[in-house]
Amino acid sequence: MTALLTDNLPLLAGAPNGIKKLRELILELAVRGKLVPQDPNDEPAGELLKLLITEARDTTGRGKAKKQALPEVCESEQPYILPNGWAWGRLGDVADILDSLRRPVTKQDRKPGPYPYYGASGVVDYVSAYIFDEPLVLVGEDGAKWGVGERTAFSITGKTWVNNHAHVLRPKRDAICDDYLVISLTAQDLSQFITGMTVPKLNQARLTSIGIPLPPLAEQHRIVAKVDELIVLCDRLEAQQADAESAHAQLVQALLDSLTQTSEAIDFAANWRRMAEHFHTLFTTVSSIDALKQTLLQLAVMGKLVPQHANDEPASELLKWIAEQKARLMEGKLKKQKPVDEMDQKQSFNLPAGWEWVRLGSVSQIKGGKRLPAGATFSSKETPHVYIQVTNMKDGTIVNRNLKYIDGVTQTVIKQYTISKDDLYITIAGTIGDVGIVPSCFDGMNLTENAAKIVFQKIDKRWLQQALSSQFAQRQFSDSTNQLAQPKLALHRIADSVLALPPLAEQRRIVAKVDQLMALCDQLKTRLTQARRLNEQLATSLVEQAVASTEE
Repeated sequence: MTALLTDNLPLLAGAPNGIKKLRELILELAVRGKLVPQDPNDEPAGELLKLLITEARDTTGRGKAKKQALPEVCESEQPYILPNGWAWGRLGDVADILDSLRRPVTKQDRKPGPYPYYGASGVVDYVSAYIFDEPLVLVGEDGAKWGVGERTAFSITGKTWVNNHAHVLRPKRDAICDDYLVISLTAQDLSQFITGMTVPKLNQARLTSIGIPLPPLAEQHRIVAKVDELIVLCDRLEAQQADAESAHAQLVQALLDSLTQTSEAIDFAANWRRMAEHFHTLFTTVSSIDALKQTLLQLAVMGKLVPQHANDEPASELLKWIAEQKARLMEGKLKKQKPVDEMDQKQSFNLPAGWEWVRLGSVSQIKGGKRLPAGATFSSKETPHVYIQVTNMKDGTIVNRNLKYIDGVTQTVIKQYTISKDDLYITIAGTIGDVGIVPSCFDGMNLTENAAKIVFQKIDKRWLQQALSSQFAQRQFSDSTNQLAQPKLALHRIADSVLALPPLAEQRRIVAKVDQLMALCDQLKTRLTQARRLNEQLATSLVEQAVASTEE
């Protein structure tokens, strides 16, 4: 077993949730008696357990009613065979339950002080008084997590206050030590003992019935020492992995930034070549691939993704046509858009030949959606009139799930606030700056007040979506957002955002190249996910083999 794990430790630790599995394995081996050797000179646990059970039956103790004897842990309840000298007992046999002494105090009634106030999973507050003044073990009653390896049980000591969300246990220390009791509970999946659907709860009757694999007391102390030693190693390994992942992310971002921050073609080519040589070393995580995708968008809007063609009609001609069309359509209503000033240009990047700096409002119209009229509600049944919400806007499109509908009367009132399949949407409240394409099935449907539509002509729709999804545009949206309790992006701020506009023909080449590269990134991410899944399966198999080998 030891060789199996040590030989495959890099695979196990590097797998998704690998260190978590290691911790769970350590706990499982501990309570199976496979973590430290047994000593035949240790006093068998069964003798102590019999003594405790006899005392519980024969004494009433401090005027309390005699406890009802708990049934023995029958063979069908025993999940594995214990080593010699061990015995199965129930939690109620090896610990006294002190729940009657705990007291909850509402937050407004608590007086600040030095004493920890405990709840289901740990310290909730510090208060001026205490109930207990001794070492105890707490187990979450409600509001806790009860899976293997979770903080289901934990030790406390000193002057403390405990509310009614945690059971209070005083281990019978002639038979079980506090830390081993915590290990034996943490190693189990206690969700099988939970009752209640609305408020899941580990009630006292279920708590006392939990089976405890009980080693000799001396062996318990050896187990606790070994578990502590191994968990420290897991913590250290986890910290090293976190440091390595952080360093990797910083390296990837620095190399990607070198592509977008260089202005000279020769430097760009050198930086790209340097990164390409180490591509399979750099892009080994989902986050690094996502960073690559964002960099590709940024390179696209900077004109570095496809070559420029001298024969393309320059963007200046496109701007003239758009200006003429807007002037004709909105004669007497057209609000003059402020020009892109030199400061905006200096904060940006050098434009390729044939490109122009523009404000989004000079090449499009930004129009908001509309909330339901006062007194109106969503229809209880499907109607021809969809009311598109931000929750329907995902991954650059509108999804056909959990749609809301309005009746014909309501639609008549807000009919001018619809969106076309030729428009783009942009979210402006809560979620800020998500830009997407409108599927044809939502053409003419009503739009929420938490989004706006971008209406334009003679600009490639896919290019505009990509440009507005780039870091360059998203940074502007973020900087312009009114940071209140509900973040809000004003329509005029969207109109004032700056874009680098390429010739129309180049827009289409950019879209084709971005689509091609994004598909490659998605393939890379899929292969990475499959590899990680396989790695996780191998790690799980290793753990299962390690546990199985202890039963032979």
